[in-house]
Amino acid sequence: MTTAEAKLKERVKELTCLYEVTSIIVNSDYDELQTSLEAIVYCLKRAWQFENDTEVYLQVADYESRTKNYSSEMIFLQVDIKVFNRVDGLIKIGYPADRYSEVDFLEEERTLLHNVSLAIGNLMERKQIRDSEMAAKRQVERADRLHILGEITAGIAHELNTPLANILGFAELLKDKVKNKENYRDLEKIIENAVFSREIVKKLMFFACEMPHKMDKIQLNTLVENALKLLSPSLNDKNIQLKTSFSHPNILLRADSVQLTQVLFNLIMNAIYYSPKGGKIEVVLTEQTKTIQICIYDEGKGIAPKDEDKVFEPFFTTKPIGEGSGLGLSAVHGIIDSHKGKITHRPNTPKGTIFTIDFPKL
Repeated sequence: MTTAEAKLKERVKELTCLYEVTSIIVNSDYDELQTSLEAIVYCLKRAWQFENDTEVYLQVADYESRTKNYSSEMIFLQVDIKVFNRVDGLIKIGYPADRYSEVDFLEEERTLLHNVSLAIGNLMERKQIRDSEMAAKRQVERADRLHILGEITAGIAHELNTPLANILGFAELLKDKVKNKENYRDLEKIIENAVFSREIVKKLMFFACEMPHKMDKIQLNTLVENALKLLSPSLNDKNIQLKTSFSHPNILLRADSVQLTQVLFNLIMNAIYYSPKGGKIEVVLTEQTKTIQICIYDEGKGIAPKDEDKVFEPFFTTKPIGEGSGLGLSAVHGIIDSHKGKITHRPNTPKGTIFTIDFPKL
């Protein structure tokens, strides 16, 4: 193709492609990027000199798109897609290898491909910035919400402590005076329910970081092993495989051993509850440069995206009525927060949840 008319036609195709790609990117929905990238792929196909034989492959981040007859056996023109100066994908334009060679690609086509890769890289950079801003905003909102809930629950806990103490005290006094067996049983029910209510108050105070703790230097490996031994009947009931991994044989942590045991009990009991029969739970302790990390892996159904920001809130539970108060994880959050630590969760692969706790080192 050497005539001026033919060359002009090719330049028009290339400029039209660049305009269409720019328009697609400007109007892209960050939550529907797959659709935009597919449209870009077909824009590129139409822009090449031998359009009917052109095939396109595009991959960036977790997205991938290709034309119908794309094959890895073709002769290619290729360019990387860079996101924040890091290669994060590529674009390949191909012709059938039995009929074409590299000389069939025009220099202007190489320039066009480079410009399109820059435009896609800029799109992915803007998406990453948007995602980071949204994640930071959600984190701030969640922290504010938990702070407000902490203040409310602390007030409720303090208000309930005195009347509960009075109920328990007077019920215990009445037990010595009541001779009727039926009345005696009623008093025992009152005491039992008052004790249960006091435990709920205690969990609320854990969430609000109001519970005092005795900080000692503890041997974390031993603490975890002892907690797992106590939970072995529950593990055996569901035939769950337990795996432990310690990065060091003697990991030391300054913490309240009773409260840290409660944290482990809550997280591992949740893992057991949601794990299928014959599933696997893994507990990993890692001593890092500045932190000590505890990870608990399970193979349960995982946390639904709509519930990810609620799991540490008081009274939130996905368990059936009567099987959970929704205070276990909120108490865990309070204890870890009072130890200057941090707890997060993320999906396990292929299914389940990973809870990660980071404590500052001694």
